[in-house]
Amino acid sequence: MDVIEPSPRPHLLRFPVGRACLWRDDGELTLIDTGPAGSGAPIAEAVTALGRQPRDVRRIVLTHFHEDHAGEFAALSGAEVLVHRLDAPFVRGDLPGPPPVFENWERPLHEQAAKLLSDGDFARPPRLTEVSGGEVLDIGGGARGVHVPGHTPGSIALHLPEHGVLFTGDTVAASPVDGTVMPGVFDLDRPQVLTSCRRLAELDAEVACFGHGDPVTSRAGRALRNAAHG
Repeated sequence: MDVIEPSPRPHLLRFPVGRACLWRDDGELTLIDTGPAGSGAPIAEAVTALGRQPRDVRRIVLTHFHEDHAGEFAALSGAEVLVHRLDAPFVRGDLPGPPPVFENWERPLHEQAAKLLSDGDFARPPRLTEVSGGEVLDIGGGARGVHVPGHTPGSIALHLPEHGVLFTGDTVAASPVDGTVMPGVFDLDRPQVLTSCRRLAELDAEVACFGHGDPVTSRAGRALRNAAHG
C-alpha cells in the first residue's frame, strides 16, 4: 500500500485495486472508502503512523458498494458507516449488486482487475447510516454529500468547499498511463455518469481525489469540465 498526500489533510491509501482516504480534522479521522478485502490491517497501520488509533476513525463514508471500496475496516473499527440508501442493501449483503454494463474495451481491464482482488466474502459493517445526498456532514468544516448515480445507483461524492477538495469515488478517474482525467469505467449507466461528471465539474474544486488514479492537486474543476465534455 502506498500513501499519497495531495494536501496537508487527506492521505490517500493506494492499493493494487481501489483507494481509501484518511481525512484529518483536529480531534478525529474520517475514512472515505475502505479499499478491498484484506485492506483492514494496512489501513490500521496507516492510522497508527499518523499517531492515532483505529478507534479514532469516527466515521466512514462509502462512495459506493463495489468490493474494492467497501472492505472490512468498517467492521473492524466500530466507526459509523455512511452509504447512500440505494447502495446500502448491496453493502449489507442483503442483495447482490447489479453488474456493470461493459463496453467491449472494458472487459479485459475488468478481468485484469478482478485477478488482483481477494476471493470470498469478508466481514461487513454491522450497521449502516443511510444518506440520500445533500446532507452536510461534520467533516472539514462542513462536507456535502452529492448523489452522482451512474457508476452504481447510489454512488456519492464528498465535497469539502472550505478546503476546495472533492472526493469523486469512481464517477471520475485518472488514467494510469498519463493521468488524464476521464469519466469512470465499469459503469451501470454511462449516460448517467456523464451527467454526474458535469454536476461535479460545476463545484469547481481545486483538488480532486479519485477512486482510481492519482489526484489532481490544482484547478481540478477545469480538469473535470474537460472530462465531462470531452
